[in-house]
This record gives sequence, C-alpha cells and structure tokens, in this order.
Amino acid sequence: MPTMHDALSSWGGPPDLSAWEALMWRAEGDHRTRSTGVVVELLDSEPDWERMVLAHKRLTQRIPRLRERIVEPLMPLVSPAWSPDLDFDLDCHLQHVHAPRGGSLEEVYGLAAAFAGRPLDPNRPPWEALLIGGLADGRAAYLLKLHHSLCDGLGMLQLLDLTHGHSADPREFDGEPDPAPRRVETSAGLLVNRLVAQIAAAPADLVRLSADVIGRSMADPIGVATGAVRFGTSLFRVLTPPPAQRSPVLRDGGTSYRLLTHNVPLDTLRAAGKAAGGSVNDAFLAALLGTFRRYHEHAGAFVEHIPMAIPISLRTDRDPLGGNKFAGARFAGPVGEPDPRARIAMIREVITQARAEPAIGFLDLLAPVLSRLPGMVLTELSSEMTGGSDLQASNLGGIGRTLYVAGARVSHIYPIGPRPGVAAMVTVVSYEGTCCVGVNLDPDAITDVPAFGACLRAGFDEVLDLAE
Repeated sequence: MPTMHDALSSWGGPPDLSAWEALMWRAEGDHRTRSTGVVVELLDSEPDWERMVLAHKRLTQRIPRLRERIVEPLMPLVSPAWSPDLDFDLDCHLQHVHAPRGGSLEEVYGLAAAFAGRPLDPNRPPWEALLIGGLADGRAAYLLKLHHSLCDGLGMLQLLDLTHGHSADPREFDGEPDPAPRRVETSAGLLVNRLVAQIAAAPADLVRLSADVIGRSMADPIGVATGAVRFGTSLFRVLTPPPAQRSPVLRDGGTSYRLLTHNVPLDTLRAAGKAAGGSVNDAFLAALLGTFRRYHEHAGAFVEHIPMAIPISLRTDRDPLGGNKFAGARFAGPVGEPDPRARIAMIREVITQARAEPAIGFLDLLAPVLSRLPGMVLTELSSEMTGGSDLQASNLGGIGRTLYVAGARVSHIYPIGPRPGVAAMVTVVSYEGTCCVGVNLDPDAITDVPAFGACLRAGFDEVLDLAE
C-alpha cells in the first residue's frame, strides 16, 4: 500500500519527459501554443505569510518535482528531462500582494489574468504561486500556475490533494521524511547518456517488437489485418477537421486574458444530465453550447455548429501520479440546437464515439517526431492542431474533501485552463457540492464580455431547469 511519503516523492512520474510533454514544452514560446494554466482558490481568511512560506518550503522538499527544472539536450535528438534546480529559490516562485482597491472578485480575476499571461521562466521549475490578501471581509485568494508539462487536469487534482491540508492544524505534514536526492542532468550528459541507452536497447527492442508482431500475425492473421484497417480508418476520422466552420461572430483573437467564473450545484447538474439520458459532463457541455447559441443570437447571427475540442483522459490505475495521460477529441458542437434535452443527447452520442476511436491517442505516435522539429515549425504545426476550434472545454473531475492553505479554508476552486488560439477555454472542478466553472476568454474574439457573462448564466440555467 503506497504511503503518503511514496505519493509525495513520486508525483510527476519518471525523469524523462514523454514525447507529448516535450512537444508542449518546446512549443511554449508562442502565445498560441502556450500551455500554462492557473488554479484560482478563494480562501475564507488570509493565511499567515510566514506559515505560508514554511508550508511551501516543506512541500517542495517532499515533492522533488516542484524543485526540478527542465533540461534540454544539446541537440533535440532525445527528450528533455527533469533535473534538480541547484539554485532553487522559493522567493522566485511564491509571492504575496495585497489588492490595491476594494478587494472585489473582479480585482482578483484581473490580477489572475495578468498572472496567467506572464510566461514562466524556462530556467526554473515551471510553476509559480501568488497569495492575494486584502480582500473584502478579510478573505484572500491563492493562485497556482503550472505548466502542462508537469501534469494534466487529473494530475493537478492529485497535486492539490497532496499539497493541501486536511485541517487548520499547522503540524499536519510534520514527520514526513525528505525523499532521496535525484540525479542532476546537464545538456551534454543528457544527450550522450540517453543516446547510448537508446542504441544499446535498440536491438533487443527490435527483436521483441518483431517477435510480438510475427507472433500475433501467425496466431490471428485476420484479426491483425482487421485491426490495422480499423486503426487506419479511425486515424482518418480523428485527423479530419470537424464538419463545422469557424464562427463569423468570434473575431480573430489576441493575447489578452479575461476571466469569468460561475457556480452550479453539482447535484442539480447531475440530475439535469440524467433527465436527458446523459452525464454531468454532457450537461456541462450542453450548457456551454447553449451559452454560445445565445451569444450568437445576441450578435444577430445563427450558427448550426461550431468546432470545439475536449480532452479525453487515458489515465489508468497503473499510471504514476502527475504527468500527462490524455488525448484530444475534436467535433462539431451542436450550438444551434435550442432544446437542451436534445443537445445533451447529441453531445452524449458524439463523446461516446470519440472515446471509442482506436486512434484517439494518435499524437503519442506522432509526438516523438514532432517534438524534434525546429522551434518555428513546431509552433506553427502545434498552432494548427490546437487553434482550429472556437471552444475548448474540460471537466477535470472532483475533489472529495475540504482543502486548507496554511490554515485557511478553501471555499471555491476555479481552474483557468490554457487557451491555445481559441475564443474561450472553459474548465470545471467539482468541490464541496459545487461545480466551479472557470472561463478563460479572449476579449479580442468575444468583444462583448458582459453579454457573454449573461449568456453563460442563462446557458446553465436552461440546462438546470431539466432537473425540476
């Protein structure tokens, strides 16, 4: 049975980045392909700053990945790797500010948008945290910014569970031993060591692969041939852009961030999905499409479908905590369907088909090649792959307990996902019976933000009405 020490020390997975993680890291230089997300936590009180610093010092010692930076090889022939940052300075990762005016949520979201838009230092561990004090009624906000190479959405929830207290007790994490020191990598050593290891393992890997292919072909030749055809057909469907044009209402985007949040009762959203034969996730997506339908109507336009994308988790119980195990699914969102019940049914059918595609994880096959391309080429290709949608949405899942930050209770958690060239990225986390919806929108694409906010509330209300 894994102990807390095991979970803390192993979070983040192996030292080498996967090809998919390397692809995201190497495409970070352009805002269109930047994959940094922020978690906004609202706190019922302002934590003591000294206790806050001590808690982060203790946790970064016990989760080695948080004190590791990404080292690139001299030539991009092998993947980057994690290595201890020998100059780790907590002051470069944890900051404290006070809201300069009345301490409203709008002010918090403005600071969060600026925080999210500021690139991470590529020479340091790719995360930052910010405590915002001075909010109304003595409250505070805690912002945690993570690069996607550290983890996907489920890995982020695992991190929150590991790093947040179960109570206001300051001694909660005392007694946990520090993990063993990790190997320090250099650019030259990384290239040489990994190439030598790959060359040494190549003959054995080739023999095993050949034996496996020959064995399966001899045992079931028809099944192997049929599977190859099914995969090829599936790959064609996955690679083909969804049958929907980009919206004429959502203008070409820019680099600005605008954050909106919305709260929805989890039980009501679940009941609404069930009433239409769907799930919480189906109801969530139906509400977002209803939001976009209303926004288009507000702009005097009718659109039948918009291209949208969602992540699909490929994580299993055997995968390590943290890291990335997901694939993307693109489809035509039925934004023009006015009936929320019918919309939920349509979405459920599309998502069910997407999850069943044999080639859903095709990027795992292409990522080793793509991640080695020159930076400019990689950025353009990544932008084409991620920027062909108007909307990206993600249901990260739920947190099953109350969280504390240095003794302060977390009242709400809003995930603010990266927005790779789309008009809006909408994410949701279920916490203490509430679906906390975070919207990262582009004000250059969605020009009437107050109207969009009203459409967001109305879009969820029409779906929640199904639960009555």
